[in-house]
Amino acid sequence: MSNPAQPINFNNTEKAFAYKTDRDLKRARFLFSAMHVAPLVKLGTKITPWAIKSGLPVKGIIKNTLFRQFVGGESLEETVGVADMLEKYNVQVILDYGVEGGEGDENKYEAEANYFIKVIQFASTRKNIPFISIKITGLVSISLLEKLDTTLFTKGTEPLRTRFNNKLEGLSQEEKGQWEQLIARTSRLCQAASDAGIGIMIDAEESWIQDAIDAVATEMMAQFNHGKVVVYNTIQLYRSDRLSYLTKTLEEAAQSGFIAGLKLVRGAYMEKERARAEKLGYPSPIQPNKESTDRDYDAAVQLCIAKIELVSIIVASHNEKSNLLAANESGSKQLPANHPHLHFSQLYGMSDNLTFNLADAGYNVSKYLPFGPVHEVIPYLMRRAQENSSVSGQTGRELELIKREFSRRKI
Repeated sequence: MSNPAQPINFNNTEKAFAYKTDRDLKRARFLFSAMHVAPLVKLGTKITPWAIKSGLPVKGIIKNTLFRQFVGGESLEETVGVADMLEKYNVQVILDYGVEGGEGDENKYEAEANYFIKVIQFASTRKNIPFISIKITGLVSISLLEKLDTTLFTKGTEPLRTRFNNKLEGLSQEEKGQWEQLIARTSRLCQAASDAGIGIMIDAEESWIQDAIDAVATEMMAQFNHGKVVVYNTIQLYRSDRLSYLTKTLEEAAQSGFIAGLKLVRGAYMEKERARAEKLGYPSPIQPNKESTDRDYDAAVQLCIAKIELVSIIVASHNEKSNLLAANESGSKQLPANHPHLHFSQLYGMSDNLTFNLADAGYNVSKYLPFGPVHEVIPYLMRRAQENSSVSGQTGRELELIKREFSRRKI
């Protein structure tokens, strides 16, 4: 195993793209070149969902472009090929059923929970799939979470778990029943994950429903994260209040005797958050600039590694500096590269230079691998396209590395 304090070369394209054939590399170059043209992406993200809903024959085009780049397959079984390929390079997998949340009935939410248990059981049969990811909005109505946020979780200063366990004032009997069903479903999933030896990551969502999600995640951590880490909550550091929330979570973990499981991300709903705040006339929860987000993200990494006995973290970042910081901080603390409380992750189809070079250096690293029918993962694919057209330097960096590998291979 390499010395964790040793610098990692994220410019090593031979390791980054070893799994790609020349044809794969050409396809990736074409796709990232297209996503570099912002007006094209803007047009595509408007037309594509409409074309799918209208029944136009575009599925084949989508499947051979965006879907192939960013998604593991249409079914759970189709992810096996990608998982097996990644395993050859010591890269693990976070399985994510890519269906977006929405409004439905209790039968739909029960069906979703049962399917998540199937995903857990599938993951337990594969040695390089240690985690699955879930969205709470797949298990309960968004309108209930939003009402909870305004009637319960915004009141008082006591910890979220305290408010979680208080009487749910302001809810009808039906809504209380829905909340109780959510807790029962989530607990059932966490128990299944615990029994199977699989970690379960609860995704972060929009700020106006996040307090309720945080309360559920913290309660599940308090129930299941003893001796081992089963449940992970997600913290979006592009929100200006999240570093403070992380600190409180670690304090609660220490007081209550559980290990906090935390996935650290920058965030995915920035434009939507700012637009809603402006429309409704409240202060935006989003950091004023990228520098503030980077500062808080790196501070969160440092804080978690300093308290590594209290927390298991997943550094889910495409930022080279943040990944190097985590590696160097763990080295300064003389942690082994494969310490069980330190994990790195990037989205499948992006930042291969980070993933495969970290894996080569002996770190725990995974690809976040969505799967699902093409029409169901369209929202996820549209976000990836928008992200790659708007994130400063991301597409340019991907193209630069691909072109460098073209040159190295002399193709």
